[in-house]
Amino acid sequence: MSRLGRLFRSDDHTRPWSGAYAPYDLVKELFIAIAVVALIAVLLTVLFSSPDERPSTIAQWSRQMPVDFAKTATAELDGTSATAEYGPPYNHNKGSEQHIAFIRLQKWLGVSHPINTAADYVINPLRSIPADPTLQSAIASYQMASAKAQSGWTEAYSKALETATVAPDGSLKVATGDYGPVPKMITGLLGLAQSGGLDGDLLTSRQFYQTDYTKPLLFMGDGGLLAERAEAQHLLGKQWGIMNETGSYPGQTWLWLYTLWYQVEPFKASHNADALVVLVVAALSLILICIPLIPGLRDIPRWLPLYRLIWKEHYRAREL
Repeated sequence: MSRLGRLFRSDDHTRPWSGAYAPYDLVKELFIAIAVVALIAVLLTVLFSSPDERPSTIAQWSRQMPVDFAKTATAELDGTSATAEYGPPYNHNKGSEQHIAFIRLQKWLGVSHPINTAADYVINPLRSIPADPTLQSAIASYQMASAKAQSGWTEAYSKALETATVAPDGSLKVATGDYGPVPKMITGLLGLAQSGGLDGDLLTSRQFYQTDYTKPLLFMGDGGLLAERAEAQHLLGKQWGIMNETGSYPGQTWLWLYTLWYQVEPFKASHNADALVVLVVAALSLILICIPLIPGLRDIPRWLPLYRLIWKEHYRAREL
C-alpha cells in the first residue's frame, strides 16, 4: 500500500454499516443546531463585542486638533515624519527595517506602496485647489528654493507651532518669523482638510469602491489623533493591536490571531515585532493546513470520540 493510501486507509469506523437503521429527523436537527449557534453568537456578542465607533477622518482630525495637524503636515513636507523615514514598503530609506536573522521581508519585497510624503500629503493636494494664485506661487517658491532653505523654513515653523494657538474661526495663530512660503502652504492644506477635500485627495484606488486607505491612515498615524483615540479605549502602548469593528456586529474575529502576539513578550517589546508576528502566524497557518498529514494531531478525533456521543443510539444498537 502506498504512503498516501496508508494515510487515508479505512478503519472500523468507516466500514459499511450492516446493522439496523433508525429514523433520523434531519430538519429537526438543523433547526436545533441553528438555534444553539444563534444563542451562543448573541451571548458572545453581549460579552465580547467591541463598541461601534465611528471611523476617524482627516477632516475630523484637522477640526479637532488643527495644531497637531499642522505639525504633522510640516513634518511630512520636510521628510522627518515616521512614514517618510520608515523604509519599505513606502520608500527606500533604511528607517525601521525589521528582520529575523537573515530573513528580511521588507528588503526582499521592496517598495510596493511608494509614498513621497512632501508631494503626496502637501504639494499635490495643494495643487488641486483652484483659483488661488498666491497659494500656487507659494508652492512654486518652495520648490525652487534650495534644500537648505526648505529645511530652515520647515524647522523654524515646526518650532513656532509648539506655541501656536487656535483662533475662533479654526485658523492658527503663529508667532512671526522667517518661515518662507511654508505658513501659506500649511494654512491652505488645513483649510482643504477641514472641508473634507483632503480625505478624497489621498485615496489611491481608481475603482468605483475606494478600498485603499493606506495614505490617509499613514498620515493620521504620523499625528496624534489615532493615539488619542487608542488611549480613550485603553489600547495605547508602544505596540498595540487592532480594534476592528464592522457595523453593529462583532469585529472580524480572525484578527485576534495577529493582535494577540503584540500583547505578550518577546513580541511586545521587540523592534522586529511585525516580522516575528508574520512568521508565527504563517507557521500556525501551515500547521492548520497540514493537520490531516500530521500523526497525532490527525488522530485527536479518535481520542475524543464526540461522534459516539452524538450518535449514541446508533453505536448502542451496534453493540447489542
